[in-house]
Amino acid sequence: MPHISADMERCIENCLECHRVCLETLSYCWEQGGRHVERRHLLLLEDCAQLCQTSADFMSRGSDIHPQLCGICADACERCARSCEQFGGDAQMKACADICRRCVESCRQMAGLARAA
Repeated sequence: MPHISADMERCIENCLECHRVCLETLSYCWEQGGRHVERRHLLLLEDCAQLCQTSADFMSRGSDIHPQLCGICADACERCARSCEQFGGDAQMKACADICRRCVESCRQMAGLARAA
């Protein structure tokens, strides 16, 4: 069993929550139609969800390449957050953008990309 630090545990939790919320948001977008179902937006949600799940899996098993994967995950989450933020006033889209932003920060930390404060 690999040693999991508190920061890594928090990142795993953020990734799993982001995965869940992105999948919920995908379903929500299909129900809403219109701009919500633009191809690029849906692909960003799918990429983010899948990369979050994969990053959580890699960290949970102590893979040596989790830092690289977390860097890619942070990029996907950032793009997804920006896309969701374009739907101002929509509570589901705001919730998705918010968890994506939390995931960006924790994945950047795991990737060693966290900006110095």
